[in-house]
Amino acid sequence: MLAAAQRLRRSSDFAAAVRGGRRVGRGAVVVHLTLPEQTGSTATTSPEPARSGGAETSAPRRAGFVVSKAVGNAVVRNTVRRRLRHLVRERLADLPAGSTLVVRALPPAAHASYARLGADLDAALGAARSPRGRRSR
Repeated sequence: MLAAAQRLRRSSDFAAAVRGGRRVGRGAVVVHLTLPEQTGSTATTSPEPARSGGAETSAPRRAGFVVSKAVGNAVVRNTVRRRLRHLVRERLADLPAGSTLVVRALPPAAHASYARLGADLDAALGAARSPRGRRSR
């Protein structure tokens, strides 16, 4: 179970993460990851982030889950949500402080094994964290 400070609860929080985050789909999950602003050029343009650096590093990493009826009935949806919650809890500490993560389960998640969900989540998080423009075809 995620701590209360680590959970997204309000629809406005979900909407902000989905609209402003980087979306990556892999296998049975789609990840929307919003990274904190301090890693960009804003830290060099203003002296304010340097003074409040301790506050930014203590900002909670937050996660939320979207499992629609397309995945299955209530029992299946709750099983998928519990599996994803457990998987994200293990990986949340690896994200930068202040990150917001929304994991959306796709219908194949209903029949995916725990290991497969973990592999899909790892691949999606890795792609979402990589710098943009690194895609080679």
